[in-house]
Amino acid sequence: MELLNPGVGLLVWTLLAFLVVFFLLKSFAWKPILASLKERETGIADAIASADKVKAEMAALKNENEAMMARAREERAVMIKEAKETADKMVSDAKDKAKSEYDRIVAEAQSAIMQQKNAALTDVKNQVGTLVIEVAEKVLSRELSNKGDQENYIKQLAEAVKLN
Repeated sequence: MELLNPGVGLLVWTLLAFLVVFFLLKSFAWKPILASLKERETGIADAIASADKVKAEMAALKNENEAMMARAREERAVMIKEAKETADKMVSDAKDKAKSEYDRIVAEAQSAIMQQKNAALTDVKNQVGTLVIEVAEKVLSRELSNKGDQENYIKQLAEAVKLN
């Protein structure tokens, strides 16, 4: 029962011990404890703020990365389009060049054919003229008195010309 009804002396000494410990703690330990708690609170707040800042930076970097990827896709599409246009132009130019070369070769061939044709015609005309002159010489060199002999002779000459 003494525990339930403590004496006045015990209360005074307990109160005095409590006050001494309280003042000692207050003067020596309370300020460093509060300072460390304040420092810890500041550190936690800074860490949270830093985490939020890093999170915002990561979101910004992600958005920037997505924007860069979109630009890269657009540039790739433009480059592919330009390459295709260049290839089409090169093919078209090659076709045009081949067509003009073909036309030039055909024109040269036609010109050569026409020259050869004209030369052959001239040669044939010269030969026909020579033959006509030869036939005329032979006809005139024979006697003109017999008409039947002249006709037979012309037939013979005509047959000889056909055989050659």
